[in-house]
Amino acid sequence: MAQKTISRAVVKRLPRYYRYLGELMNDGVERISSRDLSGRMNITASQIRQDLNNFGGFGQQGYGYNVRHLYDEIGKILGLDRTYSVVIIGAGHLGQAIANYGNFERRGFVFRAMFDIRPELSGQILNGIPVYPTSMLETYLSKNPADIAALTLPKESAQEMTARLVAAGVRGIWNFAHVDLDVPEGIVVENVHLSESLMRISYRLNNPEGEEQGENG
Repeated sequence: MAQKTISRAVVKRLPRYYRYLGELMNDGVERISSRDLSGRMNITASQIRQDLNNFGGFGQQGYGYNVRHLYDEIGKILGLDRTYSVVIIGAGHLGQAIANYGNFERRGFVFRAMFDIRPELSGQILNGIPVYPTSMLETYLSKNPADIAALTLPKESAQEMTARLVAAGVRGIWNFAHVDLDVPEGIVVENVHLSESLMRISYRLNNPEGEEQGENG
């Protein structure tokens, strides 16, 4: 299939499709129509068909979608048919909470190490993940390359740490620091600004009539 540009809105919806299809499989559902999937996901059937047509469709007229096949294909599109090595920068409460969430590894994201500036944390094992001093970051990554780094450290340190990670070969940054990072071309950043999420909830609570429907998480 020729390479084509996929909109951010479509990419944002792909994990939702994957999650709902996984739930359908757990419920023993073997096939589903775009209309029935629409009712579950609160997305129009035409939007579902349009989204999936970006990748070749997958459905059959009068038959709908084979749930297992569509689940597997979306997993491949999302790159979930491989394993990713992840390191966490910052072993505070948020870093430890991420390390303790077991569902990531089931999706292929394996947390290999944590790094922190506090000497009292160095050498500890948190949920099976060793904690190293940040001074050892480059040495560790030279021997244990990582695909993704989760930044759970203060914003004042985030840009400098990002530069170190990029120089060490990390291409994906999962950014929980409350700052927009400046990265070279080819480096992928996914921002998770928790306070901004709360602000969006605040807006939606106070402006329900101005809310676009059909994107419920």
